[in-house]
Amino acid sequence: HWTQNGCVIDQFEQHIRAVAGWPLGDGARHSDVVMENLIGDDLDRVPALAADPGAALHLYGKAEVKPGRKMGHVNRITGPAQR
Repeated sequence: HWTQNGCVIDQFEQHIRAVAGWPLGDGARHSDVVMENLIGDDLDRVPALAADPGAALHLYGKAEVKPGRKMGHVNRITGPAQR
């Protein structure tokens, strides 16, 4: 999921393009990214993460929090892509 914030065209758009028969986009990595899954009660951290300008928060819209359930993830750009 780090491609959402680290690549010109992310993995999800590339998938749609491929399924639709469209040309694939530029998948080049422009930034290094660290991704952290938000599992279960990690959702309690959302207010702090949302206030962090270095965090790109991606929530999955699941209505019920359960232990071990992936509720979203957060990406942090750590710098330009190292080639």
